[in-house]
Amino acid sequence: MTHSPVVKPFWDEPTGSWQYVFHDPATMQGAIVDPVMNYDANAGAIRMTSAQQILDYVRATGIEVTWILDTHPHADHFSAAPWLSERLGAPTAIGDHVTEVQALWKEIYNLPDDFPTDGRQWDKLFYDGEEFMVGEIPVRVMFSPGHTLASITYVAGDAAFVHDTLMMPDSGTSRADFPGGSSSALYASIQAILALPDDTRLFVGHDYAPGRAADCVATVAEHRAGNIHLKDAPDEAQYRAVRDARDATLPLPKLMLAALQINIRGGRKPAPEDNGRSYLRIPLDYFEPR
Repeated sequence: MTHSPVVKPFWDEPTGSWQYVFHDPATMQGAIVDPVMNYDANAGAIRMTSAQQILDYVRATGIEVTWILDTHPHADHFSAAPWLSERLGAPTAIGDHVTEVQALWKEIYNLPDDFPTDGRQWDKLFYDGEEFMVGEIPVRVMFSPGHTLASITYVAGDAAFVHDTLMMPDSGTSRADFPGGSSSALYASIQAILALPDDTRLFVGHDYAPGRAADCVATVAEHRAGNIHLKDAPDEAQYRAVRDARDATLPLPKLMLAALQINIRGGRKPAPEDNGRSYLRIPLDYFEPR
């Protein structure tokens, strides 16, 4: 029997990010994937506009949210997972390799020795191949590194949430030049995703809408036939050449240095200082300008 969840996408235009709610129509149990906490970099201000839209939707639809899922620690937006967890009573989760990302960025930010890098900021760390249920929808976790050390894919019935591994077919694939990234690992992850059944719906983490309306889903078959990076680079060596050359031209995401210190905390601000206010740290001259 093929299980087909209902998937509701939510578009965050400032960061080009897709967020999702999927649910089992038989039981009305569901999960939230990659919710966005809005951040105004000019003002240093945090807002929950996008997360509130998701909250309003699940309440209006009558969905019982059983999981709030992140696919990886994002470099381009803050995670709203704990905010939604507090309001919905649902546990938060991410892949178990997040501990490697925490350790890497702890060093980059020169965080105190007592900053925990064991993933305790989430309620659950999923390992590769682990399965769980959302209602009657089976969900399988695939470790999908390359974009980051910790990226995972959630395969929920005939839908897969592939985070920042694939873009839409006309945009190709995602970058692999962040700390801990690897175009070789990304190629292997993409091949594993494209080994799913042809009609599997692949929901992407971003779309920058090149000359068209923003979109979020294409099937495995559509990616195999039309993904521009995979058509032009049919083997690993060619793909890595294309991906690495493209990455060398890309500036770092404008929110990366702010976002990672929130997201390695599971979507929480740093602890308030003696004046009751939280502060972000920027490591000067760690990265080369592009």
